[in-house]
Amino acid sequence: MAVQNPQNPQWRNPWDRSPATHAPQIRLTHADRDAVAEVLREAYSQGQLDEDEFEERLDKAMRAKVSNDLAPLTTDLGVQVSPGGTGNAPGVTQQNGNQAKDKAKDRGPTTDNPVEKVGAAAGHLSAWFLPFLAPLVLMIIGGELSPYLKRQAMEALNFQLFCLIGAVVSVLLFWLVVPLIALVLIGLGWVVLPIIATIASLQGARWRYPMVYRLIKDNN
Repeated sequence: MAVQNPQNPQWRNPWDRSPATHAPQIRLTHADRDAVAEVLREAYSQGQLDEDEFEERLDKAMRAKVSNDLAPLTTDLGVQVSPGGTGNAPGVTQQNGNQAKDKAKDRGPTTDNPVEKVGAAAGHLSAWFLPFLAPLVLMIIGGELSPYLKRQAMEALNFQLFCLIGAVVSVLLFWLVVPLIALVLIGLGWVVLPIIATIASLQGARWRYPMVYRLIKDNN
């Protein structure tokens, strides 16, 4: 996978082999897709793509058949690609195909910084002692200091807001059976899931609460 400078006039399109000659469309290899997935992951970690954009582009990259399918996914990121079947891309770490896919599917930053780990864990565990306020403060602070802390604090805040709204709606519809069951599940989730999230954060892993509608999204 070759990466070209989009401002270099010698390459008008990523699939061009010369300024005047259009090469036939080349069927992509796994290495080609993985190299683009790595570019997308790096762009997401640096804030060029938000979560929804990253997931959409990653899905398109994994389903791409020819070079034309990949070109629009990276051009606005300052990177243009042309298929070479080698999986080599300057500025992008070469990895085994399966490793690159697994890393791209993580869909978010991780960390080895102990301060970030403890901060993210506190945001999740705040559901028990200082809900809403603690993750909100950490999200604002993390926006300046740490993409990992910001992302995990936002995840904690979304979870707590979702549980609050779900509980209020369930109480208002208490005469129905389903809302009562939902209220019990919300209570169990409020107790159990922050513990799991805290453990994941202390390990520096990326955590996403299951089956949660996220009211707050990262648009950076």
